[in-house]
Amino acid sequence: QVQLVESGGGLVQPGGSLRLSCAASGFSLDYYAIVWFRQAPGKEREGVLCISNSDGNTYYSDSVKGRFTISRDNAKNTVYLQMNSLKPEDTAVYYCARDRSYYYCSGPSAFGSWGQGTQVTISS
Repeated sequence: QVQLVESGGGLVQPGGSLRLSCAASGFSLDYYAIVWFRQAPGKEREGVLCISNSDGNTYYSDSVKGRFTISRDNAKNTVYLQMNSLKPEDTAVYYCARDRSYYYCSGPSAFGSWGQGTQVTISS
């Protein structure tokens, strides 16, 4: 069964950094486009960015450009979201999913199933 499990969230101060992990099972993650999205309390889901073999990083949110980067470790079947210069408005539950096009980053809402996510809280 295809599964993705998010981890690495926590509480950090503004300006701090955090690296989230997305561990895959049931498929070889490196073959697929993977999208990160987030949901803050009382708000709708927001696509953040996506990685594919053809396009590298694709940003769906202008607010994270220059601060967030997505990468892969094929040996660990894991993708990462490196978040720097964190702001209070980044506070949300973060999720990862396969793009519904499988191999390409096709849009900010083009994700399939996701897990429980990981909480990121930015506060002084």
